[in-house]
Amino acid sequence: MASNANTAAMLDAELLVATANTSGQLTFRNPAWKTFFGTASNPWTRLTERDASELMGLLRQASAGLLTSNYVLPVAQPNRDQPLYVLLHLLPVQLHQDVVAVTITGEVLAEPASWTTNQTHRHRMETLGSMTMGIAHDFNNLLSGILGYTELLQTYDEFQDGDPSDHLATIERAALDGAALVQRIQKYIRQEKLSHFEPIDLTTILNDSVSLTRPYWYNEPRRKGIRIHIEQSFRHVPPIMGSAPELREVFINFILNAVQAMPEGGTIAIRCDYRADVGVEVTVSDTGVGMTDSVKERIFEPLFTTKGEKGTGMGLAVSYGIIQEHDGQITVDSTPGRGTRFHLIFPPSETPLIALNVDAAADRAQVYEILVVDDEKMVRAVLAKLLGLRGHTVTQAASGSDALDLLASHTYDLVFTDHAMPEMSGTELASEIRIHYPHLPIVLLTGDTEVPNAHRVVDAHLSKPFKLERLETVIQELKSP
Repeated sequence: MASNANTAAMLDAELLVATANTSGQLTFRNPAWKTFFGTASNPWTRLTERDASELMGLLRQASAGLLTSNYVLPVAQPNRDQPLYVLLHLLPVQLHQDVVAVTITGEVLAEPASWTTNQTHRHRMETLGSMTMGIAHDFNNLLSGILGYTELLQTYDEFQDGDPSDHLATIERAALDGAALVQRIQKYIRQEKLSHFEPIDLTTILNDSVSLTRPYWYNEPRRKGIRIHIEQSFRHVPPIMGSAPELREVFINFILNAVQAMPEGGTIAIRCDYRADVGVEVTVSDTGVGMTDSVKERIFEPLFTTKGEKGTGMGLAVSYGIIQEHDGQITVDSTPGRGTRFHLIFPPSETPLIALNVDAAADRAQVYEILVVDDEKMVRAVLAKLLGLRGHTVTQAASGSDALDLLASHTYDLVFTDHAMPEMSGTELASEIRIHYPHLPIVLLTGDTEVPNAHRVVDAHLSKPFKLERLETVIQELKSP
């Protein structure tokens, strides 16, 4: 077996990234990819013949426009008896409706070195077997919402379907929920706490869920001559402690299931109320086909589905787990031919909602000279534009060495640096800065949930993606007297 040091090195691997052309040939591989898959001209030499053939098949499907997420396969490693597993996502890149390339991202799934082979195999099958099915289901929901609203924006002048700013806000929420889902995957793999709970307003979550699913219950049925109506009745309710992305995931699942249960159209009723002796109540009901008692008893079982190959059997199973995480209760009433009703109860929070007046905070904020370091031109350009909106002066550096040269000739108030950069990582750059400029605040930006020992050399750590308000809050906190 390989040494513990080798195993630990694999645990700290960065995100694997590669780009393939439509013929399946890799045109780009980042350093982490080359370390894990090797640098041979044949990029699949560390795979079995069967796995390599299957992966090439998925690349062909992606070139035809089909997304593949959460594909797990073993990859042999030098100086290690057992292969390591990698979780891959293959995303078609489209231009004018034609696929021009395929982006492949991956994360190494490594286990504690002290586990036996049997323990490792059993744990991998148990966790990944249930996890990947649900994650793919949720990602497809989010991506469909983003693509649907993008299409609405592209045809806005023709159809005048709502305010375009509403579509942009919905796309933003879906993207942020996707980011939260990625973080949940990463935290799950690392056995970290799954969710950060805070006081949230359930009526806001319900409104968001209705908005995110509009392409499913309004636009698509309308094109087919079907009418689905949503009735909303929300009373003022106290906040509950929870995770907004996770609860949106639950209610999006309920709405999509209701749509699928009404192939001829119908009504979805969503209600939210509060009773002091019960708690915060939410009901989601439909006038669809309903369920038999035998189906109703199994709907929360993982992998159970009545949709054949179109279903994963994980949507309601994942939703049930999220409701339990929130100390909630759920009951289901359903009758064949008369629809289905989900009834949820959540305990109210003793912590009130915190209202943040962003505009007022911006008025009080100071502006600074900031150095942004990232090897990805698009990422650093976007970050510079965002910071520029708040009046900050931003200088961009494409590498750690460029950043050190700029620091030697100019004084900056803060440094934002990406972590995963070739030649010199963000933490290595931060260590150099600490030696020469010990009081200069440094913010580390990562696409991961954990960077070992980063807290020793940086003042703050932000996970991508992030919003402007979060960036501004960190800046003002670090520069406050």
